[in-house]
Amino acid sequence: MVLALLLCGLFLVLVLLALFVFGLRRRLIQRPGGTFDCSLRWAVSEAEAADSKGKGWSYGVARYNGDRIEWFRVFSYAPRPRRILEREAIEVLKRRTPCGEEELALLSDAVVLGCLHRGTRVELAMSEDALTGFLAWLEAAPPGQRVNVA
Repeated sequence: MVLALLLCGLFLVLVLLALFVFGLRRRLIQRPGGTFDCSLRWAVSEAEAADSKGKGWSYGVARYNGDRIEWFRVFSYAPRPRRILEREAIEVLKRRTPCGEEELALLSDAVVLGCLHRGTRVELAMSEDALTGFLAWLEAAPPGQRVNVA
């Protein structure tokens, strides 16, 4: 009986520690500022972009860091960003609203931005306010950088 209570107590402490580390990671990502909620779909084919099944989306947090955006998965303990998007390599192709099952996979006020990053099709889903900031960040590139904002 005592062993069972000890094991349950140990399990509870481990779960609480895992949740604390999870929250601490999010706080450390947001600490420098310039973060926004952003879902990502990487290496999207033309058929998947036209499809509305909502598959392949990962919920995350993006952070501006100089001339690049660092994207972190929300449900991860990794201290490093999962993807890095350089400003000069991002080409905006189109903007659309989520349709079909995508509406369930994304945040309620999300706008989907289809982009090309170094030859890879990428879709970013973010709020209208975050989209305005993202496009302003793209357009604010230093002189001489090629920027293509649709």
